[in-house]
Amino acid sequence: MSKISFEAVQEVLDEIRPALQADGGNVELLEVSEDGIVKLELVGACAGCPMATMTLRAGIERLLFERIPDIVAVEGFSGGQRVGELEGF
Repeated sequence: MSKISFEAVQEVLDEIRPALQADGGNVELLEVSEDGIVKLELVGACAGCPMATMTLRAGIERLLFERIPDIVAVEGFSGGQRVGELEGF
């Protein structure tokens, strides 16, 4: 596995941002670890939204895995909690 650059992940997120911002939300890149884990924070209207898990998995995560195959996991957070935990998963 090659090192994943913060900038490469940011470029992919920049493609997604307009759709999130249209609904009053956004995504911030927190960390790209050496072992291929990307940590994101959902903010604005995305924070605590019932659709946050779907937005993360079907939108953001899917595109990141497609564009940067060395990513092994995407962890989403909102208000300090894992996104799935916000919905009781």
